[in-house]
Amino acid sequence: MSGAGGSQRGRSGADRSGGGRSGTGRSGTGRSSAGRSDAGRSGTGRPGSGQTKSGKPRPGTGGHGRRKLEGKGPTPPAAMRPGHPAQRRAAAVSASGASGASRGRRRDEGAPSSAWPGPVRGSGDAAEFVAGRNPVVESLRAGVPSAALYVGARVPRDERIAEAIKLAADRGVAVLEAGAAELDRLTGGALHQGLALRVRPYDYAHPDDLLTRAAEAGHPPLIVALDGVTDPRNLGAVARSAAAFGAHGVVVPSRRGAGVTAGAWKASAGALARVPVARAANLARALASYRDAGVFVAGLDAAGDTEVRDLELATAPLTLVVGSEGRGLSRIVAQACDVLVRIPITARTESLNAGVAAGIALYEVAAIRSRPGSR
Repeated sequence: MSGAGGSQRGRSGADRSGGGRSGTGRSGTGRSSAGRSDAGRSGTGRPGSGQTKSGKPRPGTGGHGRRKLEGKGPTPPAAMRPGHPAQRRAAAVSASGASGASRGRRRDEGAPSSAWPGPVRGSGDAAEFVAGRNPVVESLRAGVPSAALYVGARVPRDERIAEAIKLAADRGVAVLEAGAAELDRLTGGALHQGLALRVRPYDYAHPDDLLTRAAEAGHPPLIVALDGVTDPRNLGAVARSAAAFGAHGVVVPSRRGAGVTAGAWKASAGALARVPVARAANLARALASYRDAGVFVAGLDAAGDTEVRDLELATAPLTLVVGSEGRGLSRIVAQACDVLVRIPITARTESLNAGVAAGIALYEVAAIRSRPGSR
């Protein structure tokens, strides 16, 4: 009895125990499944889910998250990026044009109205930096108008740095000390060797100012216009020849043309301080404006019918147009000329440098004007 009772009690206890284990397993499994299901619904442990830990709906982004992944299209030109130096130059060009109109000056009808005026090389509207010890010393020797000389704080000094500091002090140019990081930023990462010179922006004249200058001098106007000349050194050489042979100024286009830079100043050997440079928004229209004012326009072209030494219009008010060495005069500018003249050269030489061609033509014009009875 005791054995049977014990056995029965054991089976009963086993059943209870098994029932307990089974119940525990079922209840545990149920709780575990419910827990996993709740976790999946509530987003616990998973960032970016649709619900918060408390089970409330998570606020959406309104589509902003998807738009962040979309492309922004092609990169705009530099002149259309806010804060870019090219954009500041374009804004300055527009501002200067507006101020010229407010002063009552005649503006070209073909002036560009878009926010992107195209590549402007050496426009003179933004500060230009000359980097490197030799270039800085040469610029100061040439008398390039400068605003400040930046000298590295921890660079070894030599005779070039000493000369640059002395030249800057003699010309009243501020001498400032700058760290390497600041020099890198100012020069755009150029090899500055611890020395940089900030050149003053050039104050361009208006094309009409050159006619006024000739009238004040009591001479028939003699003006040089450059079409497609992109090397500032050529501009400096032309200004030097213009000063030597009595020209009243140089006209350059505001687009696709060289501007007055440090290189132009050095090539002019100081002549840019005596000969003004005017900038035209549209060179062809500026030439047409000169023609309306009674100034003849002669273009240098290898295919011209008249040699420059035989130019009868040399004694009259004259604008001499010089094109680039490779392309020559553009079609629209050539059509704006009254006559096309050529410089006689040997057949082996295809063309002359723009600065050289302008010097020869100005010499011939000055020689014709100096003949007795020419005026």
